Amino acid sequence: MRARALPVVLAVALAAAGCTGSSDEPGTPESEDTAVVETSAPASPLTVLPEEGAAALSLGISGALFDSAPVVVTAREDDRTGMLLAASAAVGLGVPLLVEPDDDAALADELDRLGTGTVLAVGDAEGPTGTDVLRVPANLGAVAAVTGLSLPEADVDADDGVLGPVAALERDDPVALVGAGDEPAADDDLGELPVVDPADALDGTVVLVPATDDAVAAVATARAAGAQVVVLDGTTDPRASEAARSALSDGDAGSVIALGAELAAEDGLDWKLETAASGTELPGGGQLLFPGRMMVALYGHPGTAALGVLGEQPVEAAIQRARDTAAPYEAISGGRVVVPAFEIIATVASEFPGADGNYSAEAEIELIRPWVEAAQAAGVYVVLDLQPGRTDFVTQAERYRSLLELPHVGLALDPEWRLAPDQVHLTQIGSVGVEEVNRVVAWLADLTREARLPQKLLVLHQFRTDMLPGREFLDVSRDELAVLVHADGQGSQGDKQATWNRVRENAPPVWWGWKNFYDEDTPMLTPEQTMDQVRPTPDLISYQ
Repeated sequence: MRARALPVVLAVALAAAGCTGSSDEPGTPESEDTAVVETSAPASPLTVLPEEGAAALSLGISGALFDSAPVVVTAREDDRTGMLLAASAAVGLGVPLLVEPDDDAALADELDRLGTGTVLAVGDAEGPTGTDVLRVPANLGAVAAVTGLSLPEADVDADDGVLGPVAALERDDPVALVGAGDEPAADDDLGELPVVDPADALDGTVVLVPATDDAVAAVATARAAGAQVVVLDGTTDPRASEAARSALSDGDAGSVIALGAELAAEDGLDWKLETAASGTELPGGGQLLFPGRMMVALYGHPGTAALGVLGEQPVEAAIQRARDTAAPYEAISGGRVVVPAFEIIATVASEFPGADGNYSAEAEIELIRPWVEAAQAAGVYVVLDLQPGRTDFVTQAERYRSLLELPHVGLALDPEWRLAPDQVHLTQIGSVGVEEVNRVVAWLADLTREARLPQKLLVLHQFRTDMLPGREFLDVSRDELAVLVHADGQGSQGDKQATWNRVRENAPPVWWGWKNFYDEDTPMLTPEQTMDQVRPTPDLISYQ
């Protein structure tokens, strides 16, 4: 096998893949006129190709997947018809499609590395000097005649972009993505390609690429090698793509290629790929919380009605009540998935210091776990709320690590009940500095990343600006989390709107939550009024 220059690589916890050669059975003699193609999957689990431009991308993917290719197809970037016909031909033959640049030195080097003897130049492509070039017009009949491929025309809507159809091309059953030009005359001497013997498909290799037409040739080359190609439409985060999650979580996926500068620049690409590969999803589907969903939550503590509506009934009845509370929002959510939720007060502010002196009663995990597990089975999201008294939020969160390691469990911090060493509850409104909040951010984000969990919700309750001093320095950079500020004001709707607007002033880029109080609001908004009057529309609506 020929050595080749290694692309930029990053290691992630995916299984490495091996090599393949000719698709013929061992011992089958090759004809002298047969062009045998050899491919191999990258040795590293993750290969990042940060190239820009059609020519560089096609060379990069060819170098990553092909060891030898006696036949190569070329096309010009500005010849759309020729490029698409060349893509169909390259995939059907199982050989690279390379873009002819203005300076073909790099192309010549790649052809030399591949041991290429014949170049099929389609459309406006001229083919590089120093090789046997077979030129054909950008004409379906001509391309089919020269390659010997049956290329029925596919029904492709060009307005939807061409990268997806190229990624869907099949080596064993290729189609023509365009048909153009006059049929060649019967006596036209178009030449003849050598018989191409493609390598076995590299179906354990997954190529991820943003939706850009610059990557047409590169995607065709990947499909020619038999690699899976996933087009990331509108995102560079693989967690946001259902197709990427499906391909990466497939047990046969062995190596990943991230194609292009845009994807190479995605912060945390390695761990995001690991998370996508886990296949674990949130209630309502997917691995990212917002903006595609909204949550409607019951607030309280199991076993007592005094702390909120959640505890007014046992767990199964609470699940049904959460569903019933969320249901009216489904028709008015603006297309977002509506997910019922529990916000469980895990640590309850106490008027007594308790044995540990922290003025907070920590619920035993054995009390909460049945609720968490029943919620998971029912597709209900859970947020664990902390009222820490004189201890700190990280210390209390650590008590519930085993629950927070579940994919459907998030965390809420309630600064109202965070006391200074000389304070007691109900004599002042508590507060927490942003430094402590950022320690929670780091702790929870690290836990989420290490466990390869979907994005986790971190709720910050607030109804006064002095409850979160330094909020402008809140760390919202950790993509493992969706940080949400929840406005807890109660009373008249005028007062609640004033609180909502005040809390939102000079806020960092966070998601937003609103609380409806059954008894304290005058009046409490209906679901329709909540969606109509609260702006921006909340991402979390809770009921107490």
